[in-house]
Amino acid sequence: MHLAALVSTLATTGVVVLAQSEPVDPRVEGLTFLGEPVLASEVTAGQQLYADNCASCHGANLEGQPDWRRRLDTGRMPAPPHDDTGHTWHHSDRMLFQITKGGVGAVVPGYESDMPAFGEDLTDAEIEAILVYIKSTWPERQREFQAEVSANDTGG
Repeated sequence: MHLAALVSTLATTGVVVLAQSEPVDPRVEGLTFLGEPVLASEVTAGQQLYADNCASCHGANLEGQPDWRRRLDTGRMPAPPHDDTGHTWHHSDRMLFQITKGGVGAVVPGYESDMPAFGEDLTDAEIEAILVYIKSTWPERQREFQAEVSANDTGG
């Protein structure tokens, strides 16, 4: 009698657990940020955050401003592309995060840039989401190179 009650309880509990389980947020294959796996929902959120905060300068398709390697009349550099034609993938996750949060001057003291620091406007999680969205668009070769750069970044 006890066995029948236990089986009945387990079966009922199993149904309840299945009914209350949320769908699993899948990881994005081959994509990490600061060594941690990236979830698909982060990439999706980052795409919208990029459109809202970055695309006006860096382009809706991450293409950057025209002639991004030539200084503007102000002496500052145009917004570079974040796709595989630019240099974003040459930098570590840590450096990209610092630049986005604190501005280029946070990494290169005294450097003048038109890019603002986003630390007052975006949370760390939102900055990370933008960066993982950008990384998700790169071909495998650039992703692998950038992952190695990130792994070798000692923070100095």
